[in-house]
Amino acid sequence: MKHRNTLEDAVHGVFLLLGLLTVGCVLLITVYLILAGVPAIAKIGLGRFLLGREWASTAAEPKFGILPFILTSIYGTCGAIVIGVPIGFLAAIFLSKMAPKPVRSVLESAVSLLAGIPSVVYGLVGMLVLVPGIRKLFHLPDGSGLLAAMIVLAVMILPSIIKVSVNALDAVPKEYEDASLALGATPVETWFRVSVPAARSGIAAAIVLGVGRAIGEAMAVMMVSGNVPNMPSLFESVRFLTTAVASEMSYASGLQRQALFSIALVLYVFILLINAALNFFFRREKEK
Repeated sequence: MKHRNTLEDAVHGVFLLLGLLTVGCVLLITVYLILAGVPAIAKIGLGRFLLGREWASTAAEPKFGILPFILTSIYGTCGAIVIGVPIGFLAAIFLSKMAPKPVRSVLESAVSLLAGIPSVVYGLVGMLVLVPGIRKLFHLPDGSGLLAAMIVLAVMILPSIIKVSVNALDAVPKEYEDASLALGATPVETWFRVSVPAARSGIAAAIVLGVGRAIGEAMAVMMVSGNVPNMPSLFESVRFLTTAVASEMSYASGLQRQALFSIALVLYVFILLINAALNFFFRREKEK
């Protein structure tokens, strides 16, 4: 008995240490971004930095306005969620409730494979297939732009949304559905009025993961968006917060390099606020 208690205490200590290590890493990243990003904001000016419409970091008179990057990231993420969440949600319902076992096995393997594809491959396929398709479909001089980035991001967040939502739907007790069917509800009514509300916390977690994946992606977005610091427009080349950092960090120095760290800080705060807002909203919905 004493040996068992000692083992449990040791396991508890290991879990506590790992938890503290995780929290410590988050705090370390936060402190580092603040120390590296605040000086440039102080030099440029908070208003000029966040609300400026021009980014010319290598000009004789450099300008460091990141409003185009902020708006592009917001629009791109929202567009990806609008496209990806309904598709992923309906696919999860099909896999969990409708698909025969052989079909489900094949499709789940395909979803897992989709999750393992490197982002650069998504970007390459987008460059070779999606961008020319948009150019021809809408008769544009160049298909690279916000629309292409939205579609690529929507495809990239599908595995996270589908897998987590399927697990949440599978965890709903079968007795709930049996009771609904016994009361005369159709299978479709049962899925949407019983199973989905019972699994909404898991589905909400899937959406949060999708938002985090969409707003934090850089490589694939850089390859299909055009990577030009314009104000966001559906068919214009644009630059996201993530791609602004990735595209210039290799050769940046001085104030330009500090400004890139400031962009990373803005992105970090942006992600924290979005996750906090979504968690607050879903928690309120759960308490109703």
